[in-house]
This record gives sequence, structure tokens and C-alpha cells, in this order.
Amino acid sequence: MSFCSFFGGEVFQNHFEPGVYVCAKCGYELFSSRSKYAHSSPWPAFTETIYADSVTKRPEKNRPEALKVSCGKCGNGLGHEFLNDGPNSSLKFIPKDKDASASQGH
Repeated sequence: MSFCSFFGGEVFQNHFEPGVYVCAKCGYELFSSRSKYAHSSPWPAFTETIYADSVTKRPEKNRPEALKVSCGKCGNGLGHEFLNDGPNSSLKFIPKDKDASASQGH
């Protein structure tokens, strides 16, 4: 999930120091730096939140491709999550008990 800032000029896009990203308003823990990844957009991107309730998401009016993201504790606006962002997966998972060559038609 990648997020945009409401105010632009995102300062954490290329920020990869170890630590925790918290809500600027209430200090609630949102994302670990371990879940942050480099992304082609100008916004920071994370694979997961620290807690299940770290953020809330709701559909954005008139923008079906975006969810409005807020702090799960105080409701402070964090930006947007863009749905279907990025390429489709280039991987395929094969369970350990299956033969990889059989699934490739070899």
C-alpha cells in the first residue's frame, strides 16, 4: 500500500532508517520501517501496519481507485491508498509437496 500526503512534498519517500512511523497528531504506531519498501510513486509505501487497527480505510467519494486512510486511534487523515497499484505478481507459489517441474509442463 502506498500513501500520498494531503499536503504534497512527502518527506518519507526515500527515508529508510530503522524505526516506527507514528501518527503526527496522537503518536499511535502505524508502520514499522521493516514493512517500508521502495516504490516508484513519490509517496511512502508499506506492506503492512503494526496493529490490525493502526489505520482505518474507507472508499473515497468519486475516486473508486482510492481509499481514504486515517489513523486508527484519532482519525487523523494520513492520505490515500491506491487500489490495484503496481504490476501484477510475477511469481507463482508451488507447495513444497508438489514437483515444480510438473507445474511447468516439463
